[in-house]
Amino acid sequence: MADNRKNKRYQTLARARMEGVTENEIVVKDLSITGCCVECTVQGAFKPDCQYKIVIIPETAANIGSFELLVETKWIRSSNYSCDIGFSIIESPKGKSFQRYVDYLSWRSSAGLNSTQAV
Repeated sequence: MADNRKNKRYQTLARARMEGVTENEIVVKDLSITGCCVECTVQGAFKPDCQYKIVIIPETAANIGSFELLVETKWIRSSNYSCDIGFSIIESPKGKSFQRYVDYLSWRSSAGLNSTQAV
């Protein structure tokens, strides 16, 4: 699937919150300017082709505050203990923070660093 993407996805360990959907912690596995994949321990909380507001909390090393995205579910893959959800990004009300974070992830990727090596 990743080979067919217009925009490169960058691995991240950002956290996310989705009030009203789940109070459990959500991990953002990858992110691009057009989409993201999250991992959640709550199965059945998400529906295909539905819109959600998600608050992204970047890892501390990024030195970027949290920001909100409006996303739409594109696919859901469930396993025994969790599920991965793929979203397309529809809107980012705080676009500058979102763009700064994607730029940070791009820089980190090009520098050959992973999320545990970034300072």
